Amino acid sequence: MYKQKTVLSKIISFVTIVATGAVFSFANLQVAYAASLSALSDTMSSVKVSTLSSHTIRFTTPTGANQNTDTIIITFPSDFNFASKTIGSVTFTHGATTGAESTETLAASASAAAWGAVFSGTQNRILTLTAPTDGTGAAVLAPNDKVIITYDSTNSTNASTPGTYVIDIAGTFGDTGSISVNLISDDTVSVSATVQQAITFTISTSTIYFGNLSSGAAKYASSTNSSGDSAETIAHTLAVSTNAPSGYAITVRGQTLTSQQNAANTIDATGGTAAASSAGTEQFGIRATASGGTGSTIDATFSGGSTYGYDATATTSVSFASGSGATNTTTYSLRYLANIAGTTEAGTYAANLVYVATANF
Repeated sequence: MYKQKTVLSKIISFVTIVATGAVFSFANLQVAYAASLSALSDTMSSVKVSTLSSHTIRFTTPTGANQNTDTIIITFPSDFNFASKTIGSVTFTHGATTGAESTETLAASASAAAWGAVFSGTQNRILTLTAPTDGTGAAVLAPNDKVIITYDSTNSTNASTPGTYVIDIAGTFGDTGSISVNLISDDTVSVSATVQQAITFTISTSTIYFGNLSSGAAKYASSTNSSGDSAETIAHTLAVSTNAPSGYAITVRGQTLTSQQNAANTIDATGGTAAASSAGTEQFGIRATASGGTGSTIDATFSGGSTYGYDATATTSVSFASGSGATNTTTYSLRYLANIAGTTEAGTYAANLVYVATANF
């Protein structure tokens, strides 16, 4: 009887030890839980239904993905269409600091130098990224790295029905998360405005003077000296500005200096080919320079550095200057020359020149 109890006691003790061991064995089991991604977003180039749109998917991974068995899987919801999309239109970067991410090489299958990247599922809505065979690639995808995955808009078509859609992110790397995007019927606001046409044109003065002319020396018109000037001076200015896309044109017309006692008596204009001053020879001509604004051109007749021209008549306008496009104020400074011959008929001479600026809208 004693032996039986002893044996039984040993059996009970053995069972107790086994049971106790079992308790300790279960106590040491580790259970893995998926961590939640943070800072999730998808920036799209368009949120209009049935429209091509790029996607810039961002998230922060608390776990990282540095094992060659790790995958990151992005799943777009039903009705998004990525059919015919290629991996070449996808980029994958990550890093601890925004703006200093490492760019990973993507390939059809993972290697020591590349992440595997494969589209699958209906209309390629699933993208699976597989860690490099060495778990590293361009750089280790470490815990708390900021991840950026982009799809360009090529073959990336939004769903056809307005509403909220959820993009899921999961994979064997252990973290999970989702991104909500909202599609609308039209994401474009049509804005219209009208810019009124504008042109300004001013002439600084309407009266200039040569005074008494002599065959022995040239005279230059002045707006301030009624006797004229013996040295070249700016008689007056023309100023023009416009918002016309095709610029503007300035023309001039008017007779040369003509006797008020006998219209048949005139002082010859220098003509369309500019000429230098020549005392003792009848000459009436203009020289101009431009300042300010953009795109201005003075006609060759009037743009000589030391020559003067005039070929308009009372009934015929000629080109004086032009502008190639919209411009702020351009100022033209005009000098007038008069020379007479010893036989030029006496009298009071006058000329009325008409300047016209035309905008080309």
